[in-house]
Amino acid sequence: MPGTGEPAAPGAIVGIDIGGTKIAGLIVDDDGTVLARGSVAAPASLGGEAMADAAAALALDLVARASVRLIAVGVGAAGVVDHATGTIRAASATFVGWAGFPLADALVARLSVPVSVENDVNAFLLGEVAADRRADDDVLGVMLGTGVGGAVIIDGDLRHGPHGAAGEIGHTPGYSDLVCTCGQVGHLETLASGTSIARRYEARGGEPVADARAVAERARAGDPRAVAAFETAGRAVALACVSAATLLDLPRAIVGGGVSEAWDLLEPAILTTLRSDPPVSGLPLVITPARLGADAVAFGAIEAARRILAPVRAR
Repeated sequence: MPGTGEPAAPGAIVGIDIGGTKIAGLIVDDDGTVLARGSVAAPASLGGEAMADAAAALALDLVARASVRLIAVGVGAAGVVDHATGTIRAASATFVGWAGFPLADALVARLSVPVSVENDVNAFLLGEVAADRRADDDVLGVMLGTGVGGAVIIDGDLRHGPHGAAGEIGHTPGYSDLVCTCGQVGHLETLASGTSIARRYEARGGEPVADARAVAERARAGDPRAVAAFETAGRAVALACVSAATLLDLPRAIVGGGVSEAWDLLEPAILTTLRSDPPVSGLPLVITPARLGADAVAFGAIEAARRILAPVRAR
């Protein structure tokens, strides 16, 4: 307590990753060492207030376990996010009462600290770039999971665009004649998401599989249909990255999400495509796998919160 001679607990930012089935969080020190990590089930079917309750409770639990003082919360949330207000603009049917929910305001009311809310793929890219400690100011992020998401950093800053949809490479057309989850045809997601890899494998005559991880196991065991599914995905990802690099003069792309765990299966097609269809500039495009795994979104949420705190601390 103040006045006892004991030093005040260090201030810390909690990073929260809100998904459809799980809410995960962590606290790191200034060197990036994780001080506390945890997760709870996401009550996505119970509405925004229940999700905010769960996220706030997790943040307080992490603070108590790390013996730190909460000074801000950063959130990476599924859905389309109005980052200026921290409101969820749109979300999938998995989330009841999520679209239109003022998440930042709800967490400020519960925790009484500043709250930053970003789309989860934007947070993923911020986390990867911050952890890499590289000087790259222009980077594309691609997240291959159940769907395909994208984000872009330009001149060192996350680019949101006038509608908050900058970098959404997963729903660019021209990759196939398949119907996408959004209802349109031929999007990158129809070839490169975990869901589509499993479906493409089955469509080639493979046995029914639970997910892309099962396809990866079969590919490593020599199943040519499974190998072909990953080759198709790898080529599509590389072409998408080359398109973005050509438009924006990007030297680097980072690929994350659950599908990127099968990088050994994606990389051969990615490298072949970079040789056969390089950016027209002639400058090399480097495509690398993400490094942080499941922690990337929470790390990036912390980075986003640090950026909103910086102007306040500078006053």
